[in-house]
Amino acid sequence: MTYKSVKGTRDLLPADTSAWLHVEHVIRTVMEEFRYGEIRTPVFEETAVFARGIGEETDIVGKEMYTFEDKGGSSLTLRPEMTAPVIRSFIQHSMGEQTQLNKLYYIGPMFRQERPQAGRFRQFHQFGFESIGQDNPACDAEIIAMAAEIFRRLGIHFTLKINSVGDPVCRPRYREALQEFLRDVHDELSPDSQRRTETNPMRVLDSKNTRDRELTADAPVIIDYLTDECREHFERTLAYLDELGISYEVDPRLVRGLDYYTKTAFEFVSTDLGSQDALGGGGRYDGLVEQLGGKPTPAVGFAAGIERMLIVMEKNGYDFPASEPAVYIVGMDDESRQWAFMKAMELRRAGIPTEIDYAARSVKAQMREANKLGARFVVLAGDSEMQDAAAQVKDMREGTQESVEFDRLASYFSGLGIHKDNTETR
Repeated sequence: MTYKSVKGTRDLLPADTSAWLHVEHVIRTVMEEFRYGEIRTPVFEETAVFARGIGEETDIVGKEMYTFEDKGGSSLTLRPEMTAPVIRSFIQHSMGEQTQLNKLYYIGPMFRQERPQAGRFRQFHQFGFESIGQDNPACDAEIIAMAAEIFRRLGIHFTLKINSVGDPVCRPRYREALQEFLRDVHDELSPDSQRRTETNPMRVLDSKNTRDRELTADAPVIIDYLTDECREHFERTLAYLDELGISYEVDPRLVRGLDYYTKTAFEFVSTDLGSQDALGGGGRYDGLVEQLGGKPTPAVGFAAGIERMLIVMEKNGYDFPASEPAVYIVGMDDESRQWAFMKAMELRRAGIPTEIDYAARSVKAQMREANKLGARFVVLAGDSEMQDAAAQVKDMREGTQESVEFDRLASYFSGLGIHKDNTETR
């Protein structure tokens, strides 16, 4: 019997992971520039963390979570998203008492038992960031700007859609008006939207059902119901985006899929993803910390799926850095092969990516392998080179060749600017 990966999951092979590592490197670089610190939480939590944080009436809690009972009888859930675990950790470790603003980011796997489709898996990967502790609209704009900067550096073209979903003061008035509208068309709505009309009416506006969208085209919009505080917060957030030169579309129908959002809600979309066009999104969730047992604390965040980003990058012909050795050492006989093994270790310790032959192949076969791997330099050593203690170094890009003493090889390549990330200084 042969085994295969579980439906909705996949293996990432070395040919794949080089692209993933590049994306993660760009994310971490931007996070460092914005002074966000990485947080890592367990892949499973008490089920209540998600039921309370995300909301009982969401699709995630109602249909998609991987929930199980452990041997002690506790209900545990593989994390379907990261904001609730981050806030749980924030509360547990009293992070709000240590600093007024906690700026955190994460990269990792999430789990949802949804129907697999393009760019969506049952084990998928997200990166995201949370700014916890301040209600300043500048924090909303900073979160959006960071996401936009990451997409820009990865060559991803996007449209930013933004809205305000109000707060507990103005949302009840809007909810009542929206429910009154939806009840008039209740019988024509999809079964999911009929249910949500009573439990979570704003989610009806997020329906992908074509008929639902036609029936709600003239539905009330929450912007008309915002309090002065929510309206001012939204306008100041937009003003910051204008100052930063970040284009956006105000979309009155935009709501987030999770219950904890307040005020700012936004989404990045890409036409390169087809009808399921969302790259990622986020918004403000000022009530979540208190909802999970902490002190009232404002917060805003963002998350995006890495698989979906890679689809867009590949469609756009993004030039991913190749994972290739900077140096390939060719040994011509037993003595030089032994020397090649030891010299490769020396170069690697100096931060120079190096490969050698382990199959005792011919010089011609080794040269073919070096070319196939994309090595920039080939170091050739045979009987005469061993006697002279100097190797022939061939530049595979320029086609030139020169003799370099054995004990100078590491400094020679370092002097050319060969770095651990397999790039050269410009």
